[in-house]
Amino acid sequence: MATKLLMISFQPQQLKKLATMKMPFGKYAGRVLVDLPEPYVCWFEKKGFPAGELGELMRTLYEIKVNGLEYLLQPLREPPQKPASQRSGKP
Repeated sequence: MATKLLMISFQPQQLKKLATMKMPFGKYAGRVLVDLPEPYVCWFEKKGFPAGELGELMRTLYEIKVNGLEYLLQPLREPPQKPASQRSGKP
């Protein structure tokens, strides 16, 4: 039996956005896209991704999540921001 090989092409700009852009609506509004739960992303795959750039990003995220490739996005994440009370006044 022949094995199907799925070739996925990820654009660097898309990967950076997946690691930094926040979900603009819904149950997980405000959460960084890569942090969306896999079942939620799979639900969109079944029901239909949003139109436009967000839909394309979520389509890419779906492929990343179902193939266990989230680790690829870790180096692209923005470092967590310290609360203002913990920031030093030094440049």
